[in-house]
Amino acid sequence: MEVYENFFIGIGGGTCAGKTSVAEGIEKRLEGRITLLTQDNYYEDQQNLSIEERKEQNYDHPDAFDWDLMFNHVKTLLEGESIDMPLYDFEKHTRKKETETVVPKENIILEGIFALYDKDLRDMMDLKVYVDTDADERVLRRVSRDIKERGRTLESVMKQYRETVKPMHESFVEETKKHSDIIIPRGGYNDVAMDMVVKYLKR
Repeated sequence: MEVYENFFIGIGGGTCAGKTSVAEGIEKRLEGRITLLTQDNYYEDQQNLSIEERKEQNYDHPDAFDWDLMFNHVKTLLEGESIDMPLYDFEKHTRKKETETVVPKENIILEGIFALYDKDLRDMMDLKVYVDTDADERVLRRVSRDIKERGRTLESVMKQYRETVKPMHESFVEETKKHSDIIIPRGGYNDVAMDMVVKYLKR
């Protein structure tokens, strides 16, 4: 039986770059020895706002996230304890009432557009990965995902992309690439890169 070290891995990159596909590809190769945290579940709770007010929020700015809870949950997992991870409702733009119990495994992955943004989180990471995918491909994926999975209209998706997604990427997300140890082009289609990460973790 192979022995794996306890590693904390951050996987960042632009919207719909393939971060989740990379994380799940690594998880599959390590046969379930991964605890996967999705940063989207750590958007701030907005129960105090009306649905119209929620729709007007900028969800592509770092301030949209609950960093304290995210940090504390990662720290708890690294200490070997389980957490109750929040779940986010993208149609209602706020947290769901239920949570999901997450148990720590040998390798812990945090994936999201700002996975490499916060210095305190980066300082805990053993490996920092940036998924780099062409902007045209990312926007096409974003349109498809938000319409099919998040109940959006084409007009609302394009409006959000022009007003917040693209400018926030250029202002905040793109610059996190400089913190990465590995840059993976083409996301989940890059089997060679995912194999390299797995070999590193096994070593």
